[in-house]
Amino acid sequence: MTPLILSLLGSFTVALISVIGIITFSLSEKLLNKILIFFVSFSAGALIGGAFFHLLPEAIDINKDPAKVFAYSLTGFCLFFLIERILRWHHCHKFDCDTHRHLGFLNLIGDGVHNFLDGIIIISAFSVNAALGIPITVSIILHEVPQELSDYGVLLHSGFTKTRALFYNFMAAAIAIIGVIAGYLLLDSIQNINQYLIPFAAGNFIYIGASDLIPEIHQERNAVKSLFSFLIFLSALFFMFWLKSFSKL
Repeated sequence: MTPLILSLLGSFTVALISVIGIITFSLSEKLLNKILIFFVSFSAGALIGGAFFHLLPEAIDINKDPAKVFAYSLTGFCLFFLIERILRWHHCHKFDCDTHRHLGFLNLIGDGVHNFLDGIIIISAFSVNAALGIPITVSIILHEVPQELSDYGVLLHSGFTKTRALFYNFMAAAIAIIGVIAGYLLLDSIQNINQYLIPFAAGNFIYIGASDLIPEIHQERNAVKSLFSFLIFLSALFFMFWLKSFSKL
């Protein structure tokens, strides 16, 4: 299959993750809060592992100048920091978020921007090769699980019904497909754009993993759950490293 088809399939899968909120129809809020920490731990490891094991090595291989690669990565890191400040876009990974600061529609705007950039990252990775595109899409999908649950929770606490919250959450997630198409047009019109997009995506992954997800993990006070969360984080790193090794076979 072509990179565009693979990217569209990947972005559609990412969009489908948004309906994970349907499990809240049968699960209690208390149980969701208990299990979210483990999703967060794995997604943090997947994002950071994806940046260091897949994106940065590929960016250095394409660019041949490590200093420029790290400069582009820091640009991505700083830009996402700025976006989060401007949009008050905070990845609250608890089911009950502070909706006074994160109103429902503002959350949808931030999520839409995030998913649009995810789509660009996906097409950028698949345009290099499937060995890069698959683990990067997997990293994004794993991050979407806790994010979409929390986004769904924000919408519910902002006054949305469960049905409307699922619908609007899916529409925001589907913007990733538009990101894929926009990225595909950019790749066709701008020569060597991957030398900027891939390290930029690495900065994105590192920022979300280190700035949003790991602080959430640190809030867990139970010693046993904290240790288990750390082991899950490590398992995600090993998983991403294994994917890198497997792609070379």
